[in-house]
Amino acid sequence: MGKPTGFKEYPRETPAERPVAERVRDYNELYREFPVENLRRQAARCMNCGVPFCHAGCPLGNIIPDWNDLVYKNQWEAAYKELMSTNNFPEFTGRLCPAPCEEACVLGITDPPVAIELIEKNIVEYAFKNGWVKPEPPTVRTGKKVAVIGSGPSGLACAQQLNRAGHLVTLFERAEKLGGLLRYGIPDFKLEKHVIDRRLQLMEAEGIIFKPSTAVGTNYPAEDLKEFDAVVLCGGATKSRDFPIPGRELDGIHFAMDFLPQQNRTVSGEKLASQISAAGKHVIVIGGGDTGSDCVGTSRRQGARSITNFELLPMPTKDRSSQQPWPYWPIKLRHSSSHSEGCERFWSISTKEFIGSKGRVQALRTVSVEFAPDGNGRLKMSEVPGTEYEWPAELVLLALGFVGPERDNVIAQLGVELDERGNVKTGADYMTSRPGVFAAGDMHRGQSLIVWAISEGREAARCVDLFLMGHSELPTKGNQDLPRV
Repeated sequence: MGKPTGFKEYPRETPAERPVAERVRDYNELYREFPVENLRRQAARCMNCGVPFCHAGCPLGNIIPDWNDLVYKNQWEAAYKELMSTNNFPEFTGRLCPAPCEEACVLGITDPPVAIELIEKNIVEYAFKNGWVKPEPPTVRTGKKVAVIGSGPSGLACAQQLNRAGHLVTLFERAEKLGGLLRYGIPDFKLEKHVIDRRLQLMEAEGIIFKPSTAVGTNYPAEDLKEFDAVVLCGGATKSRDFPIPGRELDGIHFAMDFLPQQNRTVSGEKLASQISAAGKHVIVIGGGDTGSDCVGTSRRQGARSITNFELLPMPTKDRSSQQPWPYWPIKLRHSSSHSEGCERFWSISTKEFIGSKGRVQALRTVSVEFAPDGNGRLKMSEVPGTEYEWPAELVLLALGFVGPERDNVIAQLGVELDERGNVKTGADYMTSRPGVFAAGDMHRGQSLIVWAISEGREAARCVDLFLMGHSELPTKGNQDLPRV
C-alpha cells in the first residue's frame, strides 16, 4: 500500500504543536494544521506488508492500509468511505486514541511507525470540509424501540448503529448535554466540543431521539423502560478510585473527575457557583495516566504556582521491553503535551498522609518505594528507609482510575448481575442476566480506551439487532458472525 519505496524516502512527520507560551493561555486544541501534501507523504510510508498487524492492533479492525493507499492516491472521498465502514467517529479517535495500531505497525519494528492516527483524523476533517459527511437516516423503520442509556462513545456508537438498522432509538443522558466523558472529562485542548456538537446534529437529523438531563434510575424510573423492546446500558465506569489515607477528609483534595468537568463547563460558557481552581497553588496530581496528564494541563492553564505528578510504579523504559514484544501494546515512558508545559514527574512514590491546618490541606508526606519479586512470580512493594519527604500541596487531585460503574441507579433498579470486578456481566452476545437488557463499553468491560468503547457499542448494537429481528446486516469486526439467537 502507499508508495512501494515511501517508507525509505519519507521520515515520520506530525503536525507542530502551538508554542507552550501561547497555548497555555487558552483551551484550544494544540496542533497546527498539516498540509495535504505532507499527509499524502505520510500515507506513502504504509508498506505492502504481508500481514497488516495494524488491523489486529485496532479494536475496531480499521482497514488502515486501504485508506492509507487511497490518501496517497489523492482519492479522499473513497478513503473517507473506507474509514467510516469500521469507525463511527474518527474525528474522536483521531484526536484521543493512544493509537495501538501504530504500536502494531510492521514498519515500527525498525523505524518510526506510520502516522496512522494523524491520517485518520485528517480524512474525516477533509470529508467535513468538502461536505461529504451527511445525515444517513434509514430507508425503512422496523417499528422496534430501543433505549440506549449513556451518551459517551459506546452509547453514541450503539445508538447510531441501531438507528441505521431501522430501529427507533432514544438516547438517555443524565447530564445537561450529550457526550459523556468526551464532553465533561476530556479537556478542550484535546477535543474542542464543537466537534461533538457537529456529530450530534447529524445523529439527530438521522432520527435518533436525545433525552438529556434524564438520569435513568433517578428522575426517570427504570420501570418506565418497559415501553422499549430492548435496553442497552452504556453508562461508563464513572466510580473514581479513592485514596483512604490519613487526612483524606481535608478540603482541597478532589477527584480528577470533580475538577476536570468544572473547567469544561466554564469553557462552554456555563456559570458555576464555585469552582475548584489551581490558580496560585502548589498542585500535586496523584496518578500518572491520561487523566493525570489532563489535570496537569488544566492546572497549568488555570495558573498553578507549581505542578507535581506522582506515580506509584517505577518509571518505564523509553523503549519497548523484551517482556512486551511487538506487536503487543508496550508499557513504556510516554510524555504528553501537558507534561511539556511545566510539571515535575516522580515515579516510585507512595503518599502516606495528607497534612492540613484549619481543615485544609497544606502538604503531603511521601515515601519512595521499590518492587522486587516475592518468589511466587509477583512483585512485592516495599518502602525505602530514610526516603520520607514532605511536599507543599494546596490542591491535590486524585487521578487513580475508576473502579467500575455506579451501582445505586439503573443497575440496581434493573437488578442485572455484576461480575467479580463490579462491572455489568454479560454473555458473548452482550446481553445481561435480564433478557432484553444489554451492556457495552466501560460499564461492561471496565475502564478502557475510547476505541474499545466504540467497538463494543457497535458489537452490542449488532447483538441487539439479532435479538430483535433474528438476523442482522450490521457489520462486525473482522466480519465474524456473533452468536445468533
